Amino acid sequence: MVTRPRIYLAEEEDILAGKVTDVYFVRTALITEATNVASKRVAADVHAYSLPSGYGWALFAGLEEALRILQGRKVDVYAMEEGELFGPMEPVMEIVGPYSEFGVYEPAILGVLRHSSSVATKAARIRLATWNKILIFFGIRSVHPAVAPAVDRASFIGGCDAVSGVLGAEMIGERPVGTMPHALIILFGEQEKAWRSFDEVVPPEVPRIALCDTFDDERVEALRAARSLGERLFGVRLDTPSSRRGNMRRIVQEVRWTLDINGFKDVKIFVSGGIDEVEARELADLVDGFGVGTSIAFPPSIDLALDIVEVDGRPVAKRGKLPGRKQVYRCSKVHDLIVPFGKELERCPVCGEPTRPLLKKVMESGELTVDLPSAREIRSKVLERLETIRSVPDFAIEPVLHT
Repeated sequence: MVTRPRIYLAEEEDILAGKVTDVYFVRTALITEATNVASKRVAADVHAYSLPSGYGWALFAGLEEALRILQGRKVDVYAMEEGELFGPMEPVMEIVGPYSEFGVYEPAILGVLRHSSSVATKAARIRLATWNKILIFFGIRSVHPAVAPAVDRASFIGGCDAVSGVLGAEMIGERPVGTMPHALIILFGEQEKAWRSFDEVVPPEVPRIALCDTFDDERVEALRAARSLGERLFGVRLDTPSSRRGNMRRIVQEVRWTLDINGFKDVKIFVSGGIDEVEARELADLVDGFGVGTSIAFPPSIDLALDIVEVDGRPVAKRGKLPGRKQVYRCSKVHDLIVPFGKELERCPVCGEPTRPLLKKVMESGELTVDLPSAREIRSKVLERLETIRSVPDFAIEPVLHT
């Protein structure tokens, strides 16, 4: 019987102490210590041998947290940059050192990498569908509050312009962004009173965006908001639930038409509520911005795994995996080649273009060897990478094994 409710979360010290793990890793540690194999030096790859259906690429995220878990351990770490695009079979990170130094942390390392990469990848896909439109992540109500900041960070580096979560925004050095909930309007009992109170109380630097679908038809409320706030109104948000939505494109067209013919052409339209890639593409030419939550917060999983590929310098792996340490080379045309570690590949054998290695040393004996970028710096690189692929609808990374 529970007599005192609690919030079930792991503190940072629990994670670093190796408590957030599967019991079989604890038992493995006991066995390897007792049989003197714990000190064997191994290399382990983190990779996804397949991607979700319809995905031709994924976005690597969560590296900073993974390095925090390994910090102070006697391991070397090689990794792709956080925010890098990758394909199936490609190692995104490699850990080298005594197995006893990191074995118990496998679930925690994979947890942060898999979750963050899944969220960031979905955010990037929706970013492509909403290119040049405002994209805000509204999804922390979809996840346990303990991990909300991590999900905010992953969605932001994946391409969202901002997040609504207060703590998540604070932790990545950004300003939270949001409009108003239906609760505000219901409390006032009248839309105009709620909109005007928002305008009177909220700091002036916050854009006046009125939620316009609480009690009446969207185009009716949008016009009332425009007439109520006049030139101070920046935009209207339509959060129409699926049970009342009908044809959302037609609803947006009606709102835009109504605002325009009444002299409010400058009022922008934002949509939220159950938006995914399909809906985003269907509305991108009509609306000015999107609030997306659940589809980013609960995306298809990028199934990263961690597997030993070398023991005491000898290539070895379980069946179905490639033994031996590896490097990934990429040319400017995004031809990827997986090669044995140590093999240099200056030019792409597919097109002849110069190549660059994607896996770089980021930690040596538990100490960082690089300066980690901020979330905004990672996001900027992500947008550059997305810019190069957005004109190719079916873009896919299909790595070639090159020995």
